[in-house]
Amino acid sequence: MVLATGVDLAEIERLGRAIDGPHGVRFRERVFTDAERRWCEGRGRGRAESYAARFAAKEAVMKALGVGWGPRAGWLDIEVVRESGSAPRLSLSGRALETARSLGVERLHLSLSHAGGIAAAFVVAEGRAAPGAGGVTPGSSSP
Repeated sequence: MVLATGVDLAEIERLGRAIDGPHGVRFRERVFTDAERRWCEGRGRGRAESYAARFAAKEAVMKALGVGWGPRAGWLDIEVVRESGSAPRLSLSGRALETARSLGVERLHLSLSHAGGIAAAFVVAEGRAAPGAGGVTPGSSSP
């Protein structure tokens, strides 16, 4: 059962300025895991696109979980895993994993794209709603 979705857009040029700016190293270390940084840095000229797509993915996961960055999900708790020859997938740890489990999320599906200076991420959270977790049930609406 689909529990929630999340979508986010990131401006590639803006992320490029953040990763290359005076605080770029600190920003990359605070927001992206070691594996994500290795993948993006290996992309050469496409590194800003890769960073922007991963940033959008992390934001989309937080939206699907119904939380923002903070006590229920941290930047490094959400990782976009990409192995050569396979589609990118999500891996949660720490607070984000605890939040997902508390909501009954069993699987996260990820789609990434970029064009026209924008990176986009779409996330679908699938599972069984945990008792008292809230959310939207079929036939109801939320505020």
